[in-house]
Parts: sequence; C-alpha cells; structure tokens
Amino acid sequence: MTIRLYDLVGRDDRRFSSNCCKTLYALAHKGLACETVPTRFTDISSIGDGSFSTIPVIEDGDTRLGDSWEIAMYLEATYPDAPSLFGGAAGIEYARFIARWVETRTHPLVMTMIVHDIYEGLDPADQPYFWESRTKRLGRPIDEVPVGREDRLPELRARLEPIRRIVADQLFLGGTSPIYADYVAMASFIWARKTSPFALVDAGDPVHAWMHRCLDLYGGLLRQDTDYDW
Repeated sequence: MTIRLYDLVGRDDRRFSSNCCKTLYALAHKGLACETVPTRFTDISSIGDGSFSTIPVIEDGDTRLGDSWEIAMYLEATYPDAPSLFGGAAGIEYARFIARWVETRTHPLVMTMIVHDIYEGLDPADQPYFWESRTKRLGRPIDEVPVGREDRLPELRARLEPIRRIVADQLFLGGTSPIYADYVAMASFIWARKTSPFALVDAGDPVHAWMHRCLDLYGGLLRQDTDYDW
C-alpha cells in the first residue's frame, strides 16, 4: 500500500519543508512507497478532519498521523522488517539528542538568514500568512531579519563543529550508512538550499561534503532543479 504524504509546497512546486524532508528520507530509508500531496500553508487546515496545523502528515491505510518525529517512530514500529531508522534504542536517543541540538543551536539561527527568501519563494496565497506569523514569531518585519546575516555566518559555522568533527572521520552520523540522526541534522540544510542562494557552508568544509552525500541518497531524492547550488 502506498503511503500518502502531505508535503509543503511553494511557488513552482518547490518542496522546501525541513520537517517534510525528514519524513521523505524516513520513507525512502524504509523502502516504502510514497505519494506526495503538494500542500500550501493555507491548505493544511483542510487535511483530514481539520485538526492539523502543521505538516508533514501521512496517511497509511486508516492511520493519519502528523509530526515528523512521531511519524518516524510509527514507521519504525509498524514496519519492523524494513531497514531500521535508528538501529535500536540507543539510536533513538542519539537522534533525539541531535533533534534537540538542531532545534536550539542551528535551526533558529538559519531562520534569521533565510526567512525573507522563504517568503519570496511562496505561493502568493501563502505570503500574507507567512509574513504575519513569522513577523510575530521573530519580533520584527521579516524583510529586516536577514540584515547582517553575513556577520552571523561565522557563528553558525562554529556551532556546526560537533557534526564537523564526526563527518570529517566517517561518511555519516550513523557511520558508514545514514540513520535518522543524519536526516534530522540534514533537514535545515535542505530547507536553506531550496529557498535561499545564501550559502551556509563552504565547499571545503567536511559538513558540505556530508551534506552532498546525504543529497545523493536514494537516487538524489531530495535534490530538485529548484535547489540553489551550494
């Protein structure tokens, strides 16, 4: 049975959600067939019974579920004979730690650099919602937020040092092959590459090489023609 994934979409069918990409990676890792449903911000409330306010959302038979972490846990439990996303209980806690690190140390800083680029790439129907909600969240108009982002870039790159030290010595956070921790850490970079020409990492950085190894996974699943080339 094919799993349906509601996938955030911008202008020109650009799929850019960091959370949706975690689920796409998880489905591909498990080898599960997936049909994506392009969904704008302003369409989310129409999914299912209207109880969802964010995506990803998946439909797997009679099961409808949101939140990328909950979806990953569901896929791991429901399809135990498919390749494991975590490699056991310790891998779940490893991925949980990476998720919390991303949420607190890198993702918010990346947001300040690309938020207006995201807005520019949205379907016009979504732009008023995004402007209002992100201006409220960030405390100032979103066209002002990226100002000085070049000066914040060294801080972001310094915060990437834990990942840099790992992937300088091995292919993935999971070792010789990727696990869900890689997908969680990778999500912010996909989010940025699909929305902004502002390069977060340089080509000589081990993080850059790891990022492109992840982008090559599953036949280049998360590469699209709309990617910015950095």
